[in-house]
Amino acid sequence: MNNPQIQSLNRAWRKKNRPTDVLAFAQREGKFADPNDPVLGDIVISVEKAGEQARERGHSLEHELNLLLIHGLLHLLGYEHSRGGAEARKMRAREKRLLHHLEK
Repeated sequence: MNNPQIQSLNRAWRKKNRPTDVLAFAQREGKFADPNDPVLGDIVISVEKAGEQARERGHSLEHELNLLLIHGLLHLLGYEHSRGGAEARKMRAREKRLLHHLEK
């Protein structure tokens, strides 16, 4: 996905009219959700935004994509960071651990 495509999704679903790096759409939440559904949901990544961030942060595109995939997955599992504090620290710590295992 590129920046204009993910911006369209971000605008439609989050009311934020700007590109973002990753969006997670939970399958097990909402009015018609099935908590027993084996599908957690969908993760959408802007490869264009990931490339920009990888260059800014001085690491590979593969590393950035791995990080965004993990970030999206943690959101589908119920982790949240938008409120900051202990919740955000817990999510970041889990991201680091999972990234370490993925990139071994």
